[in-house]
Amino acid sequence: MHFDKKYLPLILGVAIAAGVFIGGKLNFADAPDRLFTSNSKKDKLNRLIDYIEYDYVDDINTDSIVDVTVNGILENLDPHSVYIPRDDMQRVVEEMRGNFVGIGVSFYNYKDTITVIRPIENGPSAKAGIRGGDRIVMADGDTLYGDVKSSEAIKKLKGPLNSKVELKVHRKGEPELLTFKVKRSKIPIKSVDAAYMLTDNLGYIKINKFAESTYKEFKTGLQKLIDEGATKMALDLRDNPGGRLDITEQIIDEFLEDDKLILFTKNKRGDIEKSYATNRGDFEQGEVFVLMDENSASASEIVAGALQDNDKGTIVGRRSYGKGLVQREMDLGDGSAVRLTVSRYYTPTGRSIQRPYDKGNREYYEDYYKRLENGELSDGAKIEVADSLKFTTPKGKVVYGGGGIIPDVFVPVDKSMNNETLSYLRRRGVISYFVFETIEKNRNIYKGYERQDFIDNFKVNDDMVLEFQDYLNVRFGSNVTFVAYNEEVKQYMKATFADQLFGNGAFEEVINQRDIMIDEVIRLSEEQE
Repeated sequence: MHFDKKYLPLILGVAIAAGVFIGGKLNFADAPDRLFTSNSKKDKLNRLIDYIEYDYVDDINTDSIVDVTVNGILENLDPHSVYIPRDDMQRVVEEMRGNFVGIGVSFYNYKDTITVIRPIENGPSAKAGIRGGDRIVMADGDTLYGDVKSSEAIKKLKGPLNSKVELKVHRKGEPELLTFKVKRSKIPIKSVDAAYMLTDNLGYIKINKFAESTYKEFKTGLQKLIDEGATKMALDLRDNPGGRLDITEQIIDEFLEDDKLILFTKNKRGDIEKSYATNRGDFEQGEVFVLMDENSASASEIVAGALQDNDKGTIVGRRSYGKGLVQREMDLGDGSAVRLTVSRYYTPTGRSIQRPYDKGNREYYEDYYKRLENGELSDGAKIEVADSLKFTTPKGKVVYGGGGIIPDVFVPVDKSMNNETLSYLRRRGVISYFVFETIEKNRNIYKGYERQDFIDNFKVNDDMVLEFQDYLNVRFGSNVTFVAYNEEVKQYMKATFADQLFGNGAFEEVINQRDIMIDEVIRLSEEQE
């Protein structure tokens, strides 16, 4: 074959163009017969958005239309495939990473001003000299009070790692604003709320989520309790919504012997991935109690299921949430992402604990009210089980799949600590505001307390409860009284005082003193001695 060399550039150009065309069409997940076909579904969506953007009579934010479209698609899949808009991504990433860059204060947006509850121990603000009660009114010359949105004010306090911000602070008793230069650093978002000893040999660790930093926090707490004599452990996963699977597996590995199956996952193609315990593990010989409730979900259920199915420890509490789906976060290219369900997980005996969602998201999320109505939260005998979903552990214990982990030892809802009025006040943060204002009246009263001394000896008296009643009645124009649950209010107020003054698990140490599930775990641990 002979061709004129002058046509060589043309031939190469055509070849490159063809390559670009084919490359644009190529998707290695596609079957060969789809390689050269257009995707009419994608074309339809793209065309509709273009029509709206260029031809629709009114100006429309097409980004919002895309968000609605994405959410609409995901709502037709399962309850746990979710869209994360671009504006929410930083917060989501920080939560799952377990830290952010900032100045290190716990604060309220109190009366239109950022008011420090407590600087984080050893954080940049504490090192700079900022105290509880300080009002941060300016950052690098920008006003932070008044009509400034809380989100905008927080942005001023965050910034690049090791950058400095100049703060103007109003401190009670000081005639002029104080100036502090604070060097921003990584601030932990704690996922281990508390790690302390319940008895001479029973440790307690509460985990609020499974983030990137959780295993390191957990390991620190576990080692501390082992050093203090813990041979038994209460792992509190109540109200824990889950999180990262890899972190969850590391924590389970601390309790299970080598080569024990932790869980396995299965995707739509039937591919199975199994996860086993390794030779790591500092508490393989210790007794474990896992505390769960109806809000313990996903990774929390993986922990309970792995231990229960391996006949390790005791699950205490109420039937868990029932989420047995695994999500993977996928970038959508514009700063947003989707968490898409890609597989189901199964406990070592082979049970799925995912509850049905075929009747729609609304009914799925209202399952709590169904449990409440049928009496399950008060009586373990009313938990519905299916014989077809019965499984047996290696030692012969019968366990069930189909909708959450059923505890080995049932503990009902404590109605005294979960009455509607007290729950409402906690959600609204009213108790926290009252406690803050009480501390603010005279902080010197509390300076003499050491942390443990406060937890053991501080008393909330009847006069303080009456003050709180008056505070509520003025604020809400109501006529609230706490006669029926006076002691519960005192306990929650004391826990809030401890949190604002000391933090670092002090709230849990106080509130657990009146916790019937904790009492049951202590009883069980003493029975086994």
